Amino acid sequence: MDLAFATAARTTPAPDLIIANDPDADRCAAAVKVGPGNDDWRMLRGDEVGALLAAHLVKRGARGTFAESIVSSSLLGRIAEKAGLPYEETLTGFKWIARVDGLRYGYEEALGYCVDPEGVRDKDGITAALLLTELASELKEQGRTFLDLLDDLALEHGLHATDQLSVRVEDLSLIADAMRRLREQPPTELAGLPVTKAEDLTRGTDTLPPTDGLRYTLDGARVIVRPSGTEPKLKCYLEVVVPVAARADLPAARARATDLLAAIKRDLSAAAGI
Repeated sequence: MDLAFATAARTTPAPDLIIANDPDADRCAAAVKVGPGNDDWRMLRGDEVGALLAAHLVKRGARGTFAESIVSSSLLGRIAEKAGLPYEETLTGFKWIARVDGLRYGYEEALGYCVDPEGVRDKDGITAALLLTELASELKEQGRTFLDLLDDLALEHGLHATDQLSVRVEDLSLIADAMRRLREQPPTELAGLPVTKAEDLTRGTDTLPPTDGLRYTLDGARVIVRPSGTEPKLKCYLEVVVPVAARADLPAARARATDLLAAIKRDLSAAAGI
């Protein structure tokens, strides 16, 4: 199992769970054993960990603003809305999340979580790992796991599935060309889903300052495209939301989400010429 951390990452093992903290990058992640009596593990995505921490904080009665970067899952907004809590989106990076007034919880999909802004107003893997451990302990007492809680959130808010299309280039002009192509000829649909809103984020929005990026809102999905700020990459953040009526419908919803994400990647790649 690849935890995507350096070998120096500190881990807390349990028979069915590993929680890992990378102290060099202040990141936290978790992996869960899938089913009893086997050695199959599933690494939780950053957005999944973000939702688990948010749900746990809500249950503990947290008050204040829940915030995330625009490239993170919209599930956080739905959790906050259901709990009657303020919610804000920011540009990418904790330098933006940390500026949110009244911040109580903030996260970014790249495994960064701020769960104790009064103590550390930045991403902090140690406090996030501790809170995950507390949640895991409570769930274990109920005979449940992180995966069960994620299922609960999918039933309550819809299945939110995320993925990335990341393209590394040798020639940076290819990134500029792709962004120009998408601005001049924005897609009208992706994976058969109509694009209901196309935003050029260089103009800013009512809540966001200008940044080099594009955001497409689709019927049941969302795409954000931006050049990486640290690597020679074009990064595309994809999310689909599939309604789930009953627990028995979850496998079909996951299959549908997987198919949609793959199709969006294909169509977006074609539209950007990458």
